[in-house]
Amino acid sequence: MIHRRAVRALIITGEREVLLMRIRPPHGGDCFWIAPGGGIEGDETPEATLQRELAEELGLIDFAPGPAVWRRHHIFNWGGRRISQKEEYRIVHTDRFDPVMADKAEAKVLDCFRWWAIADLSGADERLTPLSLANILESYLSDGAPSELPDEEILVD
Repeated sequence: MIHRRAVRALIITGEREVLLMRIRPPHGGDCFWIAPGGGIEGDETPEATLQRELAEELGLIDFAPGPAVWRRHHIFNWGGRRISQKEEYRIVHTDRFDPVMADKAEAKVLDCFRWWAIADLSGADERLTPLSLANILESYLSDGAPSELPDEEILVD
């Protein structure tokens, strides 16, 4: 099993939209939506990882990483490997922009980008990751960042 740490960005506009990426698993199966971000390399900080990952995956360079609002431990199969990934989700506020994928490896599994109205997430027919994404964002918009992060969500596929 491969153990990795990751950080993902919940990118929110002033119009209460969030940017998600629809991914096609390399081993087949249904597409699903995820927040941009990725693995922490070496002794990188979560902020440095977000700077690198959002530049590679979206072309987003000018932003300030915001507070952490969620943690998840996800164990899953990806490309013939079993992955144990501990993720941290951070808020990023920005104006709407047109994302541009520059990471060739990520581009192979990217189906599309979409700006979702946060109010529409709870009624989505497609799989959103994390499963509680609508609640996480609605809670942040109404109450701000939590003073203490909730217990880590654990998901095993």
